[in-house]
Amino acid sequence: TTAAALERFTVNFTITNLPYTSDLDNPDSARFRSTQRVMNTMLDRLLKDSSIGPAFQGCQATDFRYEPGSHRDETRVDAVCTYSKEPSAAPLDRVGLYHEVSNKTRGISQLGPYSLHKDSLYVNG
Repeated sequence: TTAAALERFTVNFTITNLPYTSDLDNPDSARFRSTQRVMNTMLDRLLKDSSIGPAFQGCQATDFRYEPGSHRDETRVDAVCTYSKEPSAAPLDRVGLYHEVSNKTRGISQLGPYSLHKDSLYVNG
């Protein structure tokens, strides 16, 4: 038998009540690290309780950014998530996972204390 391979997928969304500041650009800043820790925890909780839960390994928020033309209270979050994929398993069902995440965030509106922009969620896309 072949061992499961670690596969990665991305999750991207915009938080509308996390004001973007330049220290979110700096991975060495205290604000980046604390925000990253909170996002990792929330995404981990969300995805552990999804259809990929048993194979889910974790998420790492990699980038916080300001979208030009958007409101200054909004911060774009990029995360890379990992799961173990058995060789015989079907590819990641990103549409199904998108719908699960949508349902678990109240229609892409809430992630813990954060408000989400309803049109901002992307799973592996």
